[in-house]
Amino acid sequence: MKSSIIKNITQLMLPFIQVFGIYVILFGHISPGGGFAGGSILGASLILYRFVNGGQVADEKFKYNYLLKIACSALILYGLIKGYVFVSAAMGHHALIGTGQPGTLLSGGFIMPLNVLVGLVVAITFYFIAVLFEEGELEHADIAE
Repeated sequence: MKSSIIKNITQLMLPFIQVFGIYVILFGHISPGGGFAGGSILGASLILYRFVNGGQVADEKFKYNYLLKIACSALILYGLIKGYVFVSAAMGHHALIGTGQPGTLLSGGFIMPLNVLVGLVVAITFYFIAVLFEEGELEHADIAE
């Protein structure tokens, strides 16, 4: 049984932690941070939620198959975008990507979308690793469903 003080403080702090993680991901190409750093922060917030509210509550909120589909889709999309960047650069089509205005959110071409994809994969992977350590194995990991 977790203390009600810990639960209340966690409920108060989680939105701030998650917004900070999203900020680190989105602005990682123009300030310190990026997909891995922001994904680590988001993953830590998911882990904190699970440890404070319990595994059953977290399993209902963060469905394993849904998170796995998000992570796999993000990996595939990352590969497609990165492949496009490599092929277009090799063919000399740098102008198709564009760089935007320096200092703005979309100033790095595909860097920001790639950071978002990396952040999703890192957050979900960290959460899954924590679940493995907590339970010894992932429950409801039946891929055939």
